Amino acid sequence: MKSPQTEYIRPAASGDVPDLMSLRTEAEFWLRTKGTDQWSDPETGERAISKWRTAIDEGRAWVVVGEWNQVLATVSRGPVDRDFWTDADRPETALYLYKLIVSRDAAGRHLGARIIDWMSRLAALEGREWVRVDTWRTNTGLHDYYERLGFKHVRTEAPSHRLSGWLAQRPAGELAMPHNLLLALPQRRFDGGEGQ
Repeated sequence: MKSPQTEYIRPAASGDVPDLMSLRTEAEFWLRTKGTDQWSDPETGERAISKWRTAIDEGRAWVVVGEWNQVLATVSRGPVDRDFWTDADRPETALYLYKLIVSRDAAGRHLGARIIDWMSRLAALEGREWVRVDTWRTNTGLHDYYERLGFKHVRTEAPSHRLSGWLAQRPAGELAMPHNLLLALPQRRFDGGEGQ
């Protein structure tokens, strides 16, 4: 018998910023233990907080919460990054996925794959053709992860002022885990109403 789902996605709120910063700090530390230099320059302080608040205010950031409303993961969408994607890529045809971070406490729940599937469904609903990512050029483990989830490497760009630039895309609507979809948090629970 399948156990009931205990993780839901909801729009990030300003009150989530401390949890988002904790996720980022935890990810920076974990990445160092994996032998990659990704996020080796910690994004802290007012600049990082300001970026999270902007994404939240613009409705571009989400969190995944557990049954006790603890933040387990986050993802954002953003505009096309012109350091990497060109007019020839038809940038308007894609949803651009950013800042996918999963808590180490939630490892093994396939939240990353389920979040990407949720974003893929969103992209399809918007009539887009692709979900696109750009990742750290030297993090081959992350490249392998995205490829296992159906992303195809497009090319690698290497502007001198950026360390990201491994570009990949997956068709919108394609799902890696169609039998374990991430659902939106019921409104009554998000509002702090009776179902909480």
